[in-house]
Amino acid sequence: MRIISRYGAILMMQTMKLESHVGNDGMLHIPLPEVKDADVEVIIVYQQVQKPQKRQWSPEFLSTFGAWEGEVLERAPQEEQSEREPFL
Repeated sequence: MRIISRYGAILMMQTMKLESHVGNDGMLHIPLPEVKDADVEVIIVYQQVQKPQKRQWSPEFLSTFGAWEGEVLERAPQEEQSEREPFL
């Protein structure tokens, strides 16, 4: 995006998206390797990242594993499958 500064200079606004970590000190470090010894104007819009929780089986569910004490389970004979239309 091109911006004209209050002094008449044409400035190029740069946009970057990154994920970073804010330390215990509350500081966010943003590397700008292409900018050296310069004043910059920064606008920050941030959102905390929600890390997906690892899905796990509950202990109650796992306690049922191997708990069947009835007759032996057997799969019933399967009927012959009918012919289907082919996928295109």
